[in-house]
Amino acid sequence: MLGLLTSAVLGGGVAVGGYKLLETEPGTLAQTSVASDPQVRYTSAMRSTAYAAPEGLNFVAAAAAVTPAVVHVMTEYKADPQASAQSRAMQMDPFLRQFFGDQIPQMRRRGGDDDEESQGGQGSGSGVIIAANGYIVTNNHVIDKASKITVVMDDKRKFDAELVGADPNTDLAVLKVKADNLPFVKYGNSDETKVGQWVLAVGNPFNLNSTVTAGIISAKGRNIGILAAHNHDNMGIESYIQTDAVVNPGNSGGALVNTNGDLIGINSAISSHTGSFEGYAFAVPSSIVSKVVDDLLKYKVVQRALLGVHIQEVDARLASEKKLPTLNGVYVQGLNANSAAAAAGLKMGDIITDLNGVPVNTAAQLQEQVARYRPGDKIKVGYLRGNDKLLTTATLFNASNTTAVVKELPADAAVKYEGAKINPVASRLQNQLGIEGGAQITGIDKSNFRETGMGDGFIITRIDKNPVRKPADVQAYLDQAKDGSGALVEGVYPDGRKAYYPIGRE
Repeated sequence: MLGLLTSAVLGGGVAVGGYKLLETEPGTLAQTSVASDPQVRYTSAMRSTAYAAPEGLNFVAAAAAVTPAVVHVMTEYKADPQASAQSRAMQMDPFLRQFFGDQIPQMRRRGGDDDEESQGGQGSGSGVIIAANGYIVTNNHVIDKASKITVVMDDKRKFDAELVGADPNTDLAVLKVKADNLPFVKYGNSDETKVGQWVLAVGNPFNLNSTVTAGIISAKGRNIGILAAHNHDNMGIESYIQTDAVVNPGNSGGALVNTNGDLIGINSAISSHTGSFEGYAFAVPSSIVSKVVDDLLKYKVVQRALLGVHIQEVDARLASEKKLPTLNGVYVQGLNANSAAAAAGLKMGDIITDLNGVPVNTAAQLQEQVARYRPGDKIKVGYLRGNDKLLTTATLFNASNTTAVVKELPADAAVKYEGAKINPVASRLQNQLGIEGGAQITGIDKSNFRETGMGDGFIITRIDKNPVRKPADVQAYLDQAKDGSGALVEGVYPDGRKAYYPIGRE
């Protein structure tokens, strides 16, 4: 009996142990049975599941951090009673419609009791708060020529914004609102971003406030030729981050951030045949944004450093023609006289391969690297001369081939003419009056202009059929009129009154 009892106990233990070894996880058997049962079609049972994003892909956290700091920038444009809505629409540059991601200012009719027709303009875009005390970065084309700028926060608060400064060459502008303790976004290092990395675009497309879209970085250092078409001095800097995150009209000036919520770019343009998103969007990298903003805050004008070279990208054809030893780098076609490059010993035919150790294979990459510096800064230029790898140090110059830092408009921007002083027009006044350029005249009482009837402060915008962009234009056009033909001077006073004055005409 004892032996039988012992055998029974041992057999039971073995059976239980074997069952435990073969037992599946709790609930697995039941789930498998339900899933495999053809009679089970539907269940209304719900289970609670905590959201867990994959490591490094937390869109929720980044969106929550950035959205409160992205604002809606609303602009108004001064009415022009002499222009019809149709003629204004014809003046809109189709290139802007195709590429810029903000709403092109549309004309609208405002009727009064007297049924008097006047035309006005409105536009909208986005902006990013970069400091808790109210500094906002946006695109220049979002606020360009606006007579009034209003900023609407994500929490619906509204502020009138002041234009601190703008830089058409990078299509960036800085605004200021009178507020404190605002949510803001910190810069991320755009140099550390990689193709294929996830990013978020935050903005206000089609007036849909606080819209967040996701995509990846498709390319870096992209030049699409958009600024060159609108900056006649050929000084535009394009080295965009290309992304497939959805960007539409109204996104311009908004944030491009990484999954940490760091600002790595300002969304600026889309490539489109229709004006809406077709898969490609472009952002100014934070490496350029931070430098431009610093300059505008410190000097009111961007300090543009120049190397002074004319370059061509190296490709197989050029390498074959010139018998170049590499397909990397940019080829020096020529140098400006007395330029930083010439002073550093660079020559025509050299191949620039890197700046401060950063490889440059395109014109956009070279521009981006140089754009980070100010006149007087020194950079190390790596280059090939024949098969020799060389290195030199270049001291960057400004447009006047000096190392001076410009803190305001150059003194020679104002000219003395016929006893009067012709001054440039401040950007803010241009925006208020809806003009581009112009020249403001002062000191008329002691000048040869006193007989014309002009008053001090009059802004000359056109002489005959010639637009006046700067003070030197006034001198040039009036000198041409001294042949006896005379000239008709057109302009506006700071209060908006338009006036015409014949000079040298009976």
